[in-house]
Amino acid sequence: MSPAFLLRRLLLAVPTLFGVAVVVFVLLRIVPGDPIAMMVPGEATPEDIARLRESYGLDKSIPMQFVIYLDHLVRGDFGVSISLKQDVLTLVLGRLPATLELALVAITLSVTCGFTLALASTYWRGTWIESGVDAINSIALAIPEFLWAMLLILAFAVLMPLFPISGRIDPMRATAFATQFYLVESLVRGQFGLARELLGHLALPALALALPLIAVIARVLKSSLQEVMVQDYILLARIKGFSNLRILTREALPNALLPTITLTGVHFIFLVGGTVLVELIFAYPGIGNMLFGAASNRDLPLIQGVTLVFALLFILLNIAIELSYALVNPRLRH
Repeated sequence: MSPAFLLRRLLLAVPTLFGVAVVVFVLLRIVPGDPIAMMVPGEATPEDIARLRESYGLDKSIPMQFVIYLDHLVRGDFGVSISLKQDVLTLVLGRLPATLELALVAITLSVTCGFTLALASTYWRGTWIESGVDAINSIALAIPEFLWAMLLILAFAVLMPLFPISGRIDPMRATAFATQFYLVESLVRGQFGLARELLGHLALPALALALPLIAVIARVLKSSLQEVMVQDYILLARIKGFSNLRILTREALPNALLPTITLTGVHFIFLVGGTVLVELIFAYPGIGNMLFGAASNRDLPLIQGVTLVFALLFILLNIAIELSYALVNPRLRH
């Protein structure tokens, strides 16, 4: 794809982000609840409340608040969290890497297992293996992520205590990280023992997120493969004497990938923004956990900051998905 296409997509992100900012700002102002009233002690006087409301700019009219908010955004100022008393952008960027690592591990599990199940059920079509894969997919789809999380805790932390069930790393471990990408940094440094510990903390929450997605990827890829396997070029490959495994992996799979790439990209976006319940269950210090606390405390600046960062991330991920189309299908490069 041409640089002009990328530039056009990036420029379109500006009005998209503006629209998101408007919608979120308005919705947060019309929802009942006063964040100042939730943070002041019971003995606070009306003068104290008025002074605090003025310090956060909530004493002005809503249009004036929005103008001030946009002015700060243009200068890269996302405001100060009402409940945590810290810079919003610093808070969001501090928690986002944890959620991204969780989503990346979950999507890696989903793609690996989903592709394996789809290829196995297609290769052994009409056998008990296909029936078993279909049954596994049905079970995985029938149970939501938060219920999988609780079942995994019961199985692998209570009945068989194999994995930790909270946090991102053992709090007693004295390890200094230069970035918030703990897993990536430990792998780059060659600290594989530390990486195993981090993966141990990620295993159960990532698996809880991945199980329903494994079933979805397996079903979509299997359906695409079955459509491709009846095409003329597959028949020609059989006539040439190619093995069934080569036909499946070298001829059919590349031509069946586009729907699965779309699905995987969309679900990765949902994983990044939809880890709230799983992060709460596992006390995982990601952005979803922080967003739940912000919503509970009516922390308007923090909710707005998280939403805008998510919107920008979703736009960039959508562009990455479109670029991946060009890598898989050369006809789309121009």
